[in-house]
Amino acid sequence: MTACTDDSPPSSASSSEPASPQAPTAPAATTPTGGTTAMNIRLTLDGHHVAATLNDSPTARDFAAQLPLTLSLRDLNQAEKIADLTRKLSTSGAPEGADPEVGDLAYYAPWNQLATYYRDAPYATGLVILGHMADGGAERLAGADEITIEAAP
Repeated sequence: MTACTDDSPPSSASSSEPASPQAPTAPAATTPTGGTTAMNIRLTLDGHHVAATLNDSPTARDFAAQLPLTLSLRDLNQAEKIADLTRKLSTSGAPEGADPEVGDLAYYAPWNQLATYYRDAPYATGLVILGHMADGGAERLAGADEITIEAAP
């Protein structure tokens, strides 16, 4: 069971480093009909680039508005890496919780944290899936201490 199902933040939450300054990000791609689609992003995990995609949810769009971000990662239960965000994200229209998959990027609303998964983890109330890393990203994530997230070039 991951600690994300607990109601109290981990004791190391106050020792995380602040995120990088905010900068504007590229808008989500548009379909021919004018609707928005998923947004391609690039993760840098300890110097290695990994492609990822954010979904078109209000929470993911709010997260994208904060990019680029550089965050210190902490391991949680040998299944996920977590990082504190600088502000709460909108959870408008989000489901009550989610069952994350390996490679998922998610927002854990109760602790205001980015959660990134490199192993299977159970359903967690308050978890909102933001997107997913390309193949190979989860393996890089397992050993990473820092993540930079930016709009894909």
